[in-house]
Amino acid sequence: MDLTLKVWRQKDRNSAGSMVTYPVVGISPDMSFLEMLDVLNEDLLRKGEEPIAFDHDCREGICGMCSLFINGRAHGPERGTTTCQLHMRHFSHGDTITIEPWRAAAFPVHKDLIVDRSAFDRIQQAGGYISVNTGGVPDANEIPIPKSIADKAFDAATCIGCGACVAACKNASAMLFVSAKVSQMAMLPQGKTERKTRAENMVAQMDIEGFGACSNTGACAAECPVGISLENIAMLNREYLGARLTSENLA
Repeated sequence: MDLTLKVWRQKDRNSAGSMVTYPVVGISPDMSFLEMLDVLNEDLLRKGEEPIAFDHDCREGICGMCSLFINGRAHGPERGTTTCQLHMRHFSHGDTITIEPWRAAAFPVHKDLIVDRSAFDRIQQAGGYISVNTGGVPDANEIPIPKSIADKAFDAATCIGCGACVAACKNASAMLFVSAKVSQMAMLPQGKTERKTRAENMVAQMDIEGFGACSNTGACAAECPVGISLENIAMLNREYLGARLTSENLA
């Protein structure tokens, strides 16, 4: 396939960026989207031009690094698919593809298609952990947990922190991400110790980072590559309300 790519180029977060058009030829439909970008970068290097910077790591759809906005959609046109798992067979010969970074104030552009998502790390550090005693590994069946609860906790824990929910939301809200991280532990006995402070602290840090408010349009869940449910946002709201009603934090 021969394609036309319109790619966002930006030297650093303090520089103005712009869309730059590149032609690519001879692209195999069996290539992944990132492999197609590798081909383009090899061509740019041969010409002595600066290659396009983009994030990637596992290329197996589990690390969340491949955060690209493709033709107006987070991770591209296929539902339940990360950018690294998106194949060029989903495009056609002669297509024009627009590639941009996540657009959110809390995710400043580092360079080209790479954004700084350390805001997610700080939210996690604010409360996304549990207190456990060190020592021997406890037996897996020592604490009985109903399968329905374990399944829901596991579903929430599958969040890969890619930020597609933020990119898809018109308010750049991080509620789906935060709710998944709160829910996965709030549902399990091991997470009860920090239950109240976790909800309070993680929501407070989310606000500090500059993420927008949730308006329940559902765009986040629709674009999430691992299918995190909106039910988690409802749980976060319950956890946060309960925490605030009995809070010892008077600030």
